[in-house]
Amino acid sequence: MKTIDLAKQTVRDLNQALHDQAAACTETEWEVLNPKGQHNLAVGLDQKLKVDIKGHAGYYCGGMNKEADIVVHGSAGQGVAENMMSGSVRVKGNASSSAGATSIGGLLVIEGDAGSRCGISMKGSDIVVTGNVGHMSCFMGQAGTLLVCGDAGDALGDSLYEVHIYVKGEVKSLGADCIAKEMRDEHIQELSHLLKRAGVDEDPHAFKRYGSARQLYNFKVDNASAY
Repeated sequence: MKTIDLAKQTVRDLNQALHDQAAACTETEWEVLNPKGQHNLAVGLDQKLKVDIKGHAGYYCGGMNKEADIVVHGSAGQGVAENMMSGSVRVKGNASSSAGATSIGGLLVIEGDAGSRCGISMKGSDIVVTGNVGHMSCFMGQAGTLLVCGDAGDALGDSLYEVHIYVKGEVKSLGADCIAKEMRDEHIQELSHLLKRAGVDEDPHAFKRYGSARQLYNFKVDNASAY
C-alpha cells in the first residue's frame, strides 16, 4: 500500500501520483493521511485503484471518478463524487450539498446525512444515503436511482426525468412533476440489489417509490416503462 501524508505533501502531489497510475499501474492500494478537509482530493481517477482517505474531505472529493473505489473515513464537503462515471465513492460520515451532482454512473454511498440538492441532475449513477437528504434533492434528475433510508426535505425530485427515487422515511414535500408511485415486484428486486451493493441492511418493502408524472417535458411513449 502506498501512503501519501498531506501534512508533508500537497494535494497536487497526491492527484498526480494517482493519475500516473493510468499510464503504468504500479500500486493499486492507496492511503491518504491528514486530509484535514482539503479540496479536490482524488479527482479525475481513471484506473482500478482503492483509495482510503483517513479523515474529512473538502469540496469535490472523488469528482469525475472512473473505475476507482474511494472511501472517505469522515465527512465530505460540497460536490462529493460530482460527475462520477464509474467505480464507487463511500463517505463514512455526512456529505454537504450537491453530493453526486451530474454523476453519470458508479455508486455513491453516504453513511450519514446528505445536504441539499443531493443527486442534482444525476444522469445514471446510483446514490444510497443511510440518513436524510436536504431540500431539492434529485432536482432535474435524468437517470439512475436515489435511495434514502431516512427522510427527504422540500421539493424532492423537482422537474425530474427518469430517476427512480426510493425513500423509507417522510418526504416534506414533492417538487414539480414528482409523484408517489406504486411499488411493484421489479422495484423490490431493484431495491434489494442496490441495498446489497451498498452494504446497507434495510427491508426493501419499507420504502416508498417516487417518480415523474411526465407532465413537464416531451416524453417518448416507447420509453414509458422507464417511469
